Amino acid sequence: MRLLVLAVWLSFWVSSHLDVLSAQEVVVKPPYKAGPLDNPLKGWCPYTEAGPIYQPYSMVFQYISWRELEPTECDYQFDKWEKSWDSQLGRNKHVIFRVFIDYPSQRSGLPDWLRKAGVEETSYDDYGGGKSPDYNDKRMIEAMERLIAALGERYNTNPRVAFIQLGLLGFWGEWHTYPKPKLYATPATEQRVIAAYQKAFPDKKLMVRYARDYAGKQDWIGFHDDMFPEDTDNGQDWSFLAGLRREGRTDNWKGAVVGGEMVPGKASQWLGDDYEKTVEMLNRSHFTWVGPYCPALDSQKGVAFTKRSEELVRKMGYEFQVTELSHVRSITAKQLFRIRLNGKNVGVAPFYYPWAVEWALLDAQGKVVAVQPTAWDIRKWLPGEFTEEAQLRFDVPAGQYRLALGIRDPWTNQPRIGLANDIPTSNGWQILSELEIKRK
Repeated sequence: MRLLVLAVWLSFWVSSHLDVLSAQEVVVKPPYKAGPLDNPLKGWCPYTEAGPIYQPYSMVFQYISWRELEPTECDYQFDKWEKSWDSQLGRNKHVIFRVFIDYPSQRSGLPDWLRKAGVEETSYDDYGGGKSPDYNDKRMIEAMERLIAALGERYNTNPRVAFIQLGLLGFWGEWHTYPKPKLYATPATEQRVIAAYQKAFPDKKLMVRYARDYAGKQDWIGFHDDMFPEDTDNGQDWSFLAGLRREGRTDNWKGAVVGGEMVPGKASQWLGDDYEKTVEMLNRSHFTWVGPYCPALDSQKGVAFTKRSEELVRKMGYEFQVTELSHVRSITAKQLFRIRLNGKNVGVAPFYYPWAVEWALLDAQGKVVAVQPTAWDIRKWLPGEFTEEAQLRFDVPAGQYRLALGIRDPWTNQPRIGLANDIPTSNGWQILSELEIKRK
């Protein structure tokens, strides 16, 4: 009975949004509706060990020290680390990670075997104190390159890993040792680390903290601003966007992800009186995600706080809306037909991976009976309007079917991206129209 009611409702919805142009062609104009708050690879990316998470999210942030990851030379503890990804709050979530060596106020992340080999460390008192290793030691550089190569072998094609921050160098792996610049790596060391990551991760989107030196010359790399939105574009020449402008990297976001951390503990301010500046900085920087500290870690603070959080998530990254779909009204089985889709990306950035875009036929019970792939590349759906066409062919028995769009997550092998439309869905498939299959 429940399936029958669903089928009747789907049929009513689709038919009510069809415009008949002729006996053979129809146009569907699905109404706009704000997209899901947990669409993959965008939005909030909180810690999994910082307490409750109060808002929807699709990604989690994972720190790991080099010492934990490689306690014995070339003995990488990837399996052990990955078990922590499936904590109660991390289960079924995509992952962004950063490997660090020197995290102020915490135990050094330098492996003991490198320390015993003679890599020197310098103590400091800033930010709670710690020990900064000699990043320019030849043994240190070569060991970092081996680590990066091992990370690439493990995670370059791992579909659960969303984005990777280069980390390793500087306080917190943030590529600085302010206010002790003499403790930091040389530009030559930075270049070797970046080159190692580029070689190890040809299929992942990588992020570095600053657009300067060798990183500032790369058009393929993304960046992370860890003081969003306070220092995103604050009028100082050291601010995040000032660095991107100086190096000509302001358009990197079109092919390389941009994100980062909100100023820790200040969600109330940046979603409160300073909310307009937060939106402005999001628009300027083209952020796709915010974490590990983000408003999702703050308990609910009223309707306005929640509303603004949701607005930011939907504006971050991509937000795909179908504005018009046209196709023939009916075909015979195996007949080739054209389908045309017009849409908008109402977010501030594209989607960064070539996830498969497919069309499916669903029967009256919502079961998928046929799937046809397209050659569409959603990485090209930049903010603004886009148009796609495809030639499809379905070999199914005669009958009336729902026509649905799916964007498949290679990790789950299921359609995962929800559209910003008021449409029915079924197991991730976005139902947009109907198609009649006639007997020959």
